[in-house]
Amino acid sequence: MATSANVHGHILPISSHETLSEKLNGRWHEKALWGFMAIVLAHWGEHFAQAYQIWVLGWPPSKANGILGLWYPWLIKSEALHYGYAVVMLIGLWVLRKGFAGRSHTWWMVAFWIQVWHHFEHFLLISQATLHHNLMGKPVPFSVLQFFFPRVQLHLFYNAVVFIPMVIAMYYHMFPPKGEAPAACTCSRYKDEKEEAESHA
Repeated sequence: MATSANVHGHILPISSHETLSEKLNGRWHEKALWGFMAIVLAHWGEHFAQAYQIWVLGWPPSKANGILGLWYPWLIKSEALHYGYAVVMLIGLWVLRKGFAGRSHTWWMVAFWIQVWHHFEHFLLISQATLHHNLMGKPVPFSVLQFFFPRVQLHLFYNAVVFIPMVIAMYYHMFPPKGEAPAACTCSRYKDEKEEAESHA
């Protein structure tokens, strides 16, 4: 038996057998995205703090550990923390993908596939740290592109090239292009405008 729920003024159909995935990509999609983006922005805050410590304060990269690293330097130097975030990003991008449609879905999946590679790089790093055997005999764990670019700049780049298509996807999700139907969740702002216009008709 199907019922409906009023979420922020939107009437959404609810199946009695609705799965967690259907909830996260339907009536819970907006809240799930807000939570996911809070994690992403907190991570960016750490990277910006680290960049500020290196290029403004003049700290050596080995001492520039961001905000958390001021109190827990061992945590920031742990590959487990960085790998854990890469996994959270990968899961979040995959789990929330079905809530997107059309152009927004395309951009969201661009972010996902870039994150697949980013995750692979972190998997290499944590594997070396765990096995105590670094690539090419390096003194510290190295990822593939780290052979060509410094780690701090490389991971700023990785996070940027994942984040930019995410932002584009969320823009098209909230404001679908003309002729494209809004997704079946509460995220679309055009849906809000349409319902408000109909209520005043």
